[in-house]
Amino acid sequence: MSELNGIKKIGLIAGNGRFPLLFAATAKRHGLDVIAIAIKKDTSRLITPIVNKVYWLGLKDYARMFDIFKSEGIEKVIMAGQVNPKNLFYKDVGDEALKKLLAAIQDKRPDTVFGAVAGQLAQHNIELIDSTFLLEDLMAKKGVLTCLEPDARTWEDIRFGFDMAKKIAGLDVGQTLVVKNGAIVAVEAIEGTDAAILRGGKLAAGGIVVVKVSKPNQDMRFDVPVVGPRTIGRMARVRAKCLAIEAGKTIVIDKELSVRSAEKNNISIVAL
Repeated sequence: MSELNGIKKIGLIAGNGRFPLLFAATAKRHGLDVIAIAIKKDTSRLITPIVNKVYWLGLKDYARMFDIFKSEGIEKVIMAGQVNPKNLFYKDVGDEALKKLLAAIQDKRPDTVFGAVAGQLAQHNIELIDSTFLLEDLMAKKGVLTCLEPDARTWEDIRFGFDMAKKIAGLDVGQTLVVKNGAIVAVEAIEGTDAAILRGGKLAAGGIVVVKVSKPNQDMRFDVPVVGPRTIGRMARVRAKCLAIEAGKTIVIDKELSVRSAEKNNISIVAL
């Protein structure tokens, strides 16, 4: 816990999904007080009993986030969970600070947006730290995670997809690629991994390989690849056959449950 330098309280910007809940629970077990900024209509209500204090904010309250962290004495913040990408397309976000931020950046790719938010936190003397903090044990280790191993044809798609996915991730377009028989059938964009899986599975009529990777120069403070039971559930719906992830760069939420669910649905999981 050297990143905290003796600090006993940490801020959490909580998006949707299990990731922020898992971080909050882990931080509490390590004796940290957790002050959460939860996003209305995005963050799970399950965050409330886990953290010490939670503030529910909408886009119009963006500037309040900095004031809240300062009033709570927060010096270190972690960002966990996805934020609904539709938020980028509201005509009026209702907050002057957020309007200025979105107008000032050159594009709205994840690294650009979150990097700008990190910069504004720094202006308030608040440091955004790696989102893998305290969760290093959840990072995927190299190898086949399931009892079911990919066959030779699947391995060809895995290797092809992994190489292509890294190139696309380098453009900060998306981290997920859907492949079947040497063809790219879906590329994740702003809609997110789940939607890309469903779209690719429908196009290919099952039998797909889903590849999820980090960016070549991944900023570990945000947009770190995360998979879990929900990912496997989406894959099962479209009769996918393999999930390939990047070892050492991908967080696996509820690993045992994810593996059991994958094996039940004849899906292999490999980390490269």
